[in-house]
Amino acid sequence: MKPRIDVCVCTYKRPRMLQRLLSALETQDTHRLFDYSLIIVDNDHAASARTTVESHARGSAVPVMYYVQPTQSISMARNMAVSAVSAEFVAFIDDDEIPASDWLRRMYCALVDYSADGVFGPVDPVFASPPPAWMVSAGLFMRPTYATTGAIIDWRRVGMGNVLVHRDVLDALEGPFRLVFAEGGEDVDFFRRAIAIGRRFIWCGEAHVNETIPPERLRLSFHVRRALLRGRASRHHPANSGVGVLKSLVACVVYTACLPFLIVLGRHVFVKYLIKDLDHLGKLLALCHIDLIGPGYIVK
Repeated sequence: MKPRIDVCVCTYKRPRMLQRLLSALETQDTHRLFDYSLIIVDNDHAASARTTVESHARGSAVPVMYYVQPTQSISMARNMAVSAVSAEFVAFIDDDEIPASDWLRRMYCALVDYSADGVFGPVDPVFASPPPAWMVSAGLFMRPTYATTGAIIDWRRVGMGNVLVHRDVLDALEGPFRLVFAEGGEDVDFFRRAIAIGRRFIWCGEAHVNETIPPERLRLSFHVRRALLRGRASRHHPANSGVGVLKSLVACVVYTACLPFLIVLGRHVFVKYLIKDLDHLGKLLALCHIDLIGPGYIVK
């Protein structure tokens, strides 16, 4: 029997983007090396993705399963997807991404060739409208990359937007995604724990997916809020207690003091370090039980 991959997609109120993703997943070039199926978890209590998924499934040659997680939590949505997995390999891709036609095959071959527990691939931004040059130069849309295929992944530089793992990695960890990371950061925490028990993850530079950047992400306010949310979520990481908090306090003081002088180097430099500052500030504010974002804000 061929190996099989379950591709997991968590979605929230993005029917058009989800439809594009489903169409791209339908036509993956597997070279008959494996079979695959799709697991869609709708994180909207109103089940807004149901019509899109069921309409696609009726004409699909690829098996499609649909579930609703009514509680708005990325960790709970991912855990529901994992609970539906029956294949020996599990891929994750976001609902605002479009994979290349050879994406899944590239990921699978890299995992097998390097005898790895999991594989990450590049996520390339595609802008719905032209972005400000200073925003691009500030690196606000950059995802972690590595120089060569086969490079070992650092858990501090991970994300779930383009991943393939052995199912037993998910089975080995409690959760596997911890519920304290309902608003994000669940991926970093998962891979931190997996690497701590000896699992090895590598990079595959040839397995590309494109991420759609909508106009609302071209506002600085979006990135300010996202940085504060990242900081708020990061307080749950063991590495961010004790010495980590002290480092954030020092970094916050230094970055804040430098910001007025950095503006002379260009808006992109100022914004780059402003976001770094806010990452640390978000964690410190959360530790003081100060919330500038409010509940229900989910970064997508």
